[in-house]
Amino acid sequence: MMMAALFAVPLPAAPAGSTASTSSRKYASRYRGVPTYADSSSADDATSDDPVVRAAAVEGLGRYNGSVVAVDPNTGRILTVVNQKIAFGDGYIPCSTIKPTIALAALEENVITRDTMLKVAYRKYMNLTDAMAHSNNVFFEQLGTRMGFDTVSKYARLLGLGELAGYNLPEEHPGAFPSAPPALGGVARMSSFGEGIQITPLQLAALAAAFANGGTLYYLQYPRTQEEKDNFQPRVKRDLNIGSILPEIREGMLAAVLYGTGKSSYDKGGDETPLGKTGTCDDHTTPSHIGWFVTYADEAHPKIALAVLLRGNTRTVKGPMAAVVAGRIYRRLREQNYFADSNLGTIPTKTLVSGR
Repeated sequence: MMMAALFAVPLPAAPAGSTASTSSRKYASRYRGVPTYADSSSADDATSDDPVVRAAAVEGLGRYNGSVVAVDPNTGRILTVVNQKIAFGDGYIPCSTIKPTIALAALEENVITRDTMLKVAYRKYMNLTDAMAHSNNVFFEQLGTRMGFDTVSKYARLLGLGELAGYNLPEEHPGAFPSAPPALGGVARMSSFGEGIQITPLQLAALAAAFANGGTLYYLQYPRTQEEKDNFQPRVKRDLNIGSILPEIREGMLAAVLYGTGKSSYDKGGDETPLGKTGTCDDHTTPSHIGWFVTYADEAHPKIALAVLLRGNTRTVKGPMAAVVAGRIYRRLREQNYFADSNLGTIPTKTLVSGR
């Protein structure tokens, strides 16, 4: 579907004698829909947020219509939720942020290794690292097709898609995961764009935290009372047992930041090395453009995991722009000496509590 058609809304006929041109009417129709710019933080209750992280996230998001969720990857504690209405809502198509999940499934099922070369165009082959870095759709469509819907679904659900990410968050929605291949493109398009899936920023942040900490999927907790803060303990949803294949996933996410679609997230002034994956596509149900960036920093001692979501009706809304937002957040945190805090990036010594 052409983008102009996607956002076109019929306008009333110009009155007799009007000088309005056809081109101006087309321009006006094109930019209807979800706005690109909005005040994304004014309706939030920020009393439970880390003030330093929240300030960085609000500043990084700027005028964009979107959401930022930041999590401590070593505990699952939510550090900030900017635009809580969106973050706790029904979710959005994940676009190419589904690709790390597909890569993990393919590696675990021995469909590929890190060195496997797949044909993605005439006389063009890619391995997993480059396919992740450049978000090559053909590569991941082949993986999804080879594995089939049931296998893809098994791993997606294992990583938390289609279920609540949080613990005792009554306003949270679980997103959605299809029970059958989507009509548009089947399992192939589901594996490259996330067709048929609705994922929330909370779910994506929890997934990033698991990739960062070595494979522990925590319940996300948002302590709101002083008692909850004082008695906070991490709660493990499940141990994913993916440590042996995480290096291949991380290599692709690092390549995306160093030379791929997420390179605008890299903070050249910092010592922390972020990893990430962009996502860009259209949400035909809204309609709007969607831009995602899922990321964590740093590689050696992860201290924060982020999910950035942008929505809007202009071409500036895309994954690389969401990566720009993440880069601003990382830079602001570095300037605030956030990464120098010795209490960050350390796995707590408290007993971990499993389940709900």
